[in-house]
Amino acid sequence: MPRKTDARARAIATAERLFRIQGYTATGLTQIIEESGAPKGSFYFHFPRGKAQLAEEAIDHYVASRMAVLRSISADTTGDALNFVRQIFGTFAAEMVASDFQYGCLMQNLANELPALDAELTKRVARGFVDSTAIVAEHFRGCGFAPARASSTAAALVAALEGARTIARLERTPAIFEALADVSAQRWAASEG
Repeated sequence: MPRKTDARARAIATAERLFRIQGYTATGLTQIIEESGAPKGSFYFHFPRGKAQLAEEAIDHYVASRMAVLRSISADTTGDALNFVRQIFGTFAAEMVASDFQYGCLMQNLANELPALDAELTKRVARGFVDSTAIVAEHFRGCGFAPARASSTAAALVAALEGARTIARLERTPAIFEALADVSAQRWAASEG
């Protein structure tokens, strides 16, 4: 039986998982409480502002995890832009396969729903994209890219990743990630030639 003290963490993890699979609107508090096993009576103790507060914390957790993954890949590929890109595509593809193509990007799912729902959540999601893109741009600058090129390449990579997740979920295959890695390799080969 789970300890009472982990009810908050279980609720956040469950909300994050469900938001990635179903989105924000389709995920109800009752489902989160039931699937997390968190005591119903403690939910509003931990999240006095309800679902919006829970979503804020799920976004923060997801963004922190995503940034940690990007930083780890960057550290493993210092000075190597192409290998950095390949590892990012490979990592995201592996996550899609491991989730049986159920997990989308929490930020993307919420971005598609939130502008009309909640300004604070929308700001958090936008900040998550900005911060993730900044890590990618920083890696490219470390590979010798000029600042403008690093920023535009990072923005394009993040956009490609988000689109790739959507396509991979629909097609139930990681092939799009492999295609993007191949296109990146061809682009780098052409720019060096």
